[in-house]
Amino acid sequence: MDRLTSLLLFTRIVEQGSFSRAAAALKIPRATATHAIKQLEARLSTRLLERTTRQVRPTLDGQAFYERCVHVLSELDDAESSLRNVASNPRGTLRVDMSSVHASHIVLPRIDDFRNRYPGIDLVVSSGDRLIDLVREGVDCVIRAGVPRDSTLVARRLALMPQVICASPEYLACFGTPRHPDELQAHQAVGFFSSGNTVDHGLDLVVEGELRLFTLGGWMATNDAESYRVCALRGCGLVQLPRYHVEEELRDGSLVEVLGEWASPEMPLSALYPYHRQLSPRVRVFIDWLGSVYEERFSSLPATAVG
Repeated sequence: MDRLTSLLLFTRIVEQGSFSRAAAALKIPRATATHAIKQLEARLSTRLLERTTRQVRPTLDGQAFYERCVHVLSELDDAESSLRNVASNPRGTLRVDMSSVHASHIVLPRIDDFRNRYPGIDLVVSSGDRLIDLVREGVDCVIRAGVPRDSTLVARRLALMPQVICASPEYLACFGTPRHPDELQAHQAVGFFSSGNTVDHGLDLVVEGELRLFTLGGWMATNDAESYRVCALRGCGLVQLPRYHVEEELRDGSLVEVLGEWASPEMPLSALYPYHRQLSPRVRVFIDWLGSVYEERFSSLPATAVG
């Protein structure tokens, strides 16, 4: 087995957590896969994988090597694609990271459409709200809400999502329903943090034409969008989040909108990717497809890079 094929095999074993599944995906005997990994470990003089009766997982050295392999294989795919002129039919593996809410509510319910359009692209989707190092972790692009802060990445705006402030009927029965933004100081909010330990208990509203931040107290905080919604349902405090995420709860009354007379700022959503991925056919067609999905969901936006 040549060196590039052994690298591809190694990445598949890490991603599948199994020699058998990886071998089947590459259509080689399991014994061949086992022998190839032994040769790879011998050549590198280090153990890459920990094997148990139930699973296979990378060692610390194996994880670092996996991240480098993903980067090398992705670069190779892009180089071959540029020479084969396959912009209309890109191939290879595309690694994307997005929040679980966007994955489950918007992107994955339409993913069969993407597959039908681009059957040569294999997707690896991870979900989270944490900041990640795209290059080091071998991720091609991420989908993130908020204003992009990393100037080393290209950011393409996908949507402006309408927001709403709401709370459970139980919370409002206990603390009362605020009738004016100035009454928020007597209320609690569920905090949210995306990185580090800085918790944001603030709510933003446009008052008399100006955007104002209202900082509330609170006893609960999370870094996960779905947990944020659940905390609101359990009466932990007021929350401010994209309306699409709580449309069903607002309809059935399990959450109640408050201060609707004052506008909440729309939350921007962007696709971010490294500069060296700008010409990647896989990244380009995926982000174009995402743009159409979000345009349909949240109305049209100019398809421009903002970073």
